[in-house]
Amino acid sequence: MAHDGKHERVEKLSQEEISRYSRHLILPEVGLEGQLKIKNSKVLVVGTGGLGAPVILYLAAAGVGTIGLIDFDIVDESNLQRQIIHTTRDIGRPKISSATDRIKGINPHVKVVSYNDKLTSKNSIEIIKEFDIVVDGTDNFQTRYLINDSCVLLNKPFVYGSIFRFEGQVSVFNAYDGPCYRCLYPEPPPVGLVPSCAEGGVIGVLPGIIGTIQANETIKLILGIGEVLSGRLLTFDALRMQFKELKLKSDKECPVCSEHPTVTELIDYEEFCGLKRPDEKTVVEEISAIDLKNLINEKRSVQIIDIRQPHELQIGKIDGTKAIPFGQLVRRKDELDSSKKVVVVCKIGLLSVEVIRQLKDAGYSGEIYSLKGGITSWANDIDYTMARY
Repeated sequence: MAHDGKHERVEKLSQEEISRYSRHLILPEVGLEGQLKIKNSKVLVVGTGGLGAPVILYLAAAGVGTIGLIDFDIVDESNLQRQIIHTTRDIGRPKISSATDRIKGINPHVKVVSYNDKLTSKNSIEIIKEFDIVVDGTDNFQTRYLINDSCVLLNKPFVYGSIFRFEGQVSVFNAYDGPCYRCLYPEPPPVGLVPSCAEGGVIGVLPGIIGTIQANETIKLILGIGEVLSGRLLTFDALRMQFKELKLKSDKECPVCSEHPTVTELIDYEEFCGLKRPDEKTVVEEISAIDLKNLINEKRSVQIIDIRQPHELQIGKIDGTKAIPFGQLVRRKDELDSSKKVVVVCKIGLLSVEVIRQLKDAGYSGEIYSLKGGITSWANDIDYTMARY
């Protein structure tokens, strides 16, 4: 659904809204004037997953007038451990559909603008320009850099959050002349160094804690109250139950937000984050779970290397697998049997591709394949008794 760009300012609240927002209205920092600011605000939430879920729920409850949602994913059973906006009945539905239903259930006064799409360099400016604030609910670096650069070009605040295992980070970028995301992280980490939540895991309550902080900062930005996390990075460790704060400064050489930027339009963020290798001819061949099963049945000489962590192997593995964790495989490449077809297995088939690239770059010349879709495809297509996680 496209946003029409027209947003008439509301000058008063209905009796029902006064009752609904009474706990806001009696706060001197909010009051009627502040609640009208919230009602007249337009916030885009990129992603309706772990972080997006609490952000959306609390912004809807607070009375944000227009909430934009962008997500192209569907609800999966593995989402429900943390993505509290979706329910068991929503499995298989587009996430923006179930998120929209929840928003309407919480607050029928909220206008929802939904984009069942991926945010890209082609559509980002058109979408973001219609909103006042952008909240990051993403789980990948390429989209995060895209959001940041779009917000700098359009002069919109960017409420950042990220999570991994038991740790999270929050900040507000491009607000009050503060730094942008590139001032903190000028370059993305090497591919494979930071696994996604699907590969590395995340404790379910963590996105709830980080997401509600993002919602809090968003409401402060709308109201113009308090001290938002601009120029500050808040880090959280759930195991130690410890918050730390780091001061951030704008980078005078920042390629995007400095006085003399070198990035003045959106770029190819897949390439920037190393997901495309335009000058490199390292090709990684993949093998399907069915073809691997056929090789095993035919007793063909195959060596299966599983690069997942030991605790993941306990959930399920292919018989005859040799375990070598991702971070050790390149230096242990002599343990690969180059007289056999070597098949590398990870959870979803991403880290296996990356580690094979690294092996080839390090000089490995044997016949080697990545299991397409990882152990998940094996569980889905071959071994129905294997637990999916």
